[in-house]
Amino acid sequence: MRTQRPGLKGRLVPENRYLWRARRPDAEHRIICFPHAGGGANAYAHWARALPEAVELATVQLPGRQNRIGEAPATDVGRLVQEIIAELRPALSGPFSFFGHSCGSLLAFEVARALQRRGGPRPAHLFLSAQSTPDVIWAGPKLHELPEQEFHAAVLSLGGFDEEVSADQEVMDELVPVVLADFQLWERHRIARVPALDCPVTALVGASDWRAPQETMAGWSAYTSAPFTTQVFPGGHFYLTEEGNDVPGFVGRALLGA
Repeated sequence: MRTQRPGLKGRLVPENRYLWRARRPDAEHRIICFPHAGGGANAYAHWARALPEAVELATVQLPGRQNRIGEAPATDVGRLVQEIIAELRPALSGPFSFFGHSCGSLLAFEVARALQRRGGPRPAHLFLSAQSTPDVIWAGPKLHELPEQEFHAAVLSLGGFDEEVSADQEVMDELVPVVLADFQLWERHRIARVPALDCPVTALVGASDWRAPQETMAGWSAYTSAPFTTQVFPGGHFYLTEEGNDVPGFVGRALLGA
């Protein structure tokens, strides 16, 4: 077992290529978070402080960002899922659940279903945030097919970038290709309704999210045989970063039965 270095208790740190964790040895539950398009594991860093003490935070780090910036983004969903499962093994002991935001929701769903197919450890709960159902994605317009400038504008309109970052063209030129690669990966990927998941699913959405409108979230109920619920927050696509929306608190209460 890998031990944590002194001074890192409660901080989100890399444990292997795909797994970052803020260890809480006495936690009752673990939430494993999957980042949005172009996002890194550190997008959830503040959750380490915001979650209840009884919930440990782990996050998935994908190639092409942060400490893996020198790697090419993933181009094959099946291979990506298998690699993630292999690297997540240290975090799949004891009760755990998944949270995915935007494209990360689709990845979290596919990892959950792959674990179910294997008959191995599987999430107790799946939280799908700011992501319409796969059939809506496939039927609707696809962002990755937009001309370059229109794609840039659409990505900026979703939010999620700090003002300083979005105003720095050089930085954006480095970030946007990774975002584009993620949209290409998931807007081309087909996700079937069967086999349905056997864990409860909660769909979370911002009330004014144009990318994942509220009415498109209920369709996720067809992808699970377990209870399905929705939760609407004020805000847009990145409602979870908006002041007053205590998403980690909501997730923690759901996991602990409060």
